[in-house]
Amino acid sequence: MNMPANATPESTLDSQVLAPAAISATRRIYWSVRRELWESRAIYIAPLAVAALILVGFLLSTIHLPEKMRAALVLNQMQQHELIAQPYNFAELLIMGTTFIVAVFYCLDALYGERRDRSILFWKSLPVSDLTTVLSKASIPLVVLPLVTFAITVVTQWIMLLLSTAVLLGSNVSVSALWAHLPLWHMSLGLLYHLVAIHALWYAPIFGWLLLVSAWARRAPFLWAALLLLAIGVVEKIAFNTSYFAAMLGHRIAGDPGHAVPTAGCMSMDSMAQFTPGQFLISPGLWIGLGVAAVFLAAAVRLRRYREPI
Repeated sequence: MNMPANATPESTLDSQVLAPAAISATRRIYWSVRRELWESRAIYIAPLAVAALILVGFLLSTIHLPEKMRAALVLNQMQQHELIAQPYNFAELLIMGTTFIVAVFYCLDALYGERRDRSILFWKSLPVSDLTTVLSKASIPLVVLPLVTFAITVVTQWIMLLLSTAVLLGSNVSVSALWAHLPLWHMSLGLLYHLVAIHALWYAPIFGWLLLVSAWARRAPFLWAALLLLAIGVVEKIAFNTSYFAAMLGHRIAGDPGHAVPTAGCMSMDSMAQFTPGQFLISPGLWIGLGVAAVFLAAAVRLRRYREPI
C-alpha cells in the first residue's frame, strides 16, 4: 500500500505510540477491574460455594419443615418471625462473612502478590498508571464484593423460599405464614443498605490499610498488618495507660456507626422503619474513616511507583 507523500515512518510510529494515550481513564479502570476478576476467581467462587453448601443443607432440613411450620402457628407474631426467618438470616450472615474474609485476603495479596511473582514488571510496561491500578484493586472490596454478596444472597434466599413453598404445598400445609413473615423484598433492600454503608463505606479505612501494607511489606503482609496495629495499642497502653486506639479499632471492625445502620441478619420491616441514612452520612466517624482511607490509598499508589519485585 502506498503511503501519502507527506507521511513518514516517524509520524506513523509516533501515532502508534500515542494511541494508548487516547484510551479514556474510565476504560482503563474498567479493564483493570476485569483483570482483577480474571486473576482472583475467589471473589465469586468462594461465596458461590458457600451458597451452594447452604442450599444443600437447607434442602435436607426441609424434611422437618412441615412440623416446624405447624409448631410456629401456636407462637406469637415475633416468635414466628424469628423461627421462620432464622435460616434466611443465617444464610445472609454466612455469605457476608465469607466475602469479608475474601476481601481481607484479597487486599493483603493485591499489591504484594504482583511483586512476589514479578508480574509487576509486565503490568508496569502497560499504559496504566499506578493510581489506576490501585483504584481498580480498591474497587474490589469496596464495590465489586458488596454487589456480589448482594446478588448471591438474594438469589440464595429466593431459592430457599421457593423450595420451602414447594415442600409445604406437597405436605398440604398453608404457605401464608411463610410468605407473611418473609418479606424478602424489604430484607433485600435492608441488606443492600447494610452492604453499602458498612462493607463499602465504614470498612474503607480497613481495606485501605490492608492495601497499604500489601504495597509495603516484603513478606508476610498479614502479620505486618496485624502486628503494626498491635504495636500501636501496646505503646499507647504503656505510655499513657489508655486504650483509645483499641476501642476505636474495635468500634470500626464491629461495624456499628451509632446504630444508624441495621444489624446484618435483622433486615425485617420493623428494622427498616428505623433506617437513619441521614444520621449515618453526617456521622464524623464515617468521614474521618473515608479521609484515612484516602490517605492510605495515596500512600499505596506512591509505594507501588517505587517498589521493586521481591
